[in-house]
Amino acid sequence: MQNTRMAKILILHGPNLNMLGTREPAHYGHDRLEDINKQLIQQGMALGHSVICFQSNAEHQLIDRIQQVPQEKIDFIIINPAAFTHTSIALRDAFLAAEIPLIEVHLSNVFKRESFRQTSFFSDIAVGTIGGFGANSYRLALLAAHDHLEKSLAHA
Repeated sequence: MQNTRMAKILILHGPNLNMLGTREPAHYGHDRLEDINKQLIQQGMALGHSVICFQSNAEHQLIDRIQQVPQEKIDFIIINPAAFTHTSIALRDAFLAAEIPLIEVHLSNVFKRESFRQTSFFSDIAVGTIGGFGANSYRLALLAAHDHLEKSLAHA
């Protein structure tokens, strides 16, 4: 299913995700972030989209990146906010200001983990939330973003 317009999709990775593959593999799997990014870029190209990936351990860098989105004409954001899921009102406010649709992603099933991980500052402003499927959570989110963009174009 090829769309009629190439969209720009930004994938944001929050703190500690640069440690994927070695950090708590029972929760996060063995896939490295570099490999996940390569797969997402290829998947995006196959769907007819440009995928840009960015990771930071610093909240302000993620906020700065979100604030650049309107000037870059980004069409959609997929974010794994990691620990910022439960703590960052500042990131939430940046998303609200950018007014770009987003999907929240988690590698693990947060509802099978500690209770503090079950609260998100993003779920209610996201198109949807996908979690519990390891690296496949990102791939599923990219398919969902593609579908959302297709439906948006059809209704435009």
